[in-house]
Amino acid sequence: MADKNINCKDCGKDFVFTEGEQQFYAEKGFTNEPQRCPDCRRAKKDQRRNDRNYN
Repeated sequence: MADKNINCKDCGKDFVFTEGEQQFYAEKGFTNEPQRCPDCRRAKKDQRRNDRNYN
């Protein structure tokens, strides 16, 4: 496996999906590559966490 450049679907910036991250995803059984960069993934996770706290 080699590092892959992926375009974030939220912010449009390119980010690197490293070989190590790809191996981690494979070990966890994930079949899809990430669609968001780490910053947008973190923001999305924080948003979900905040939404749960208000409900």
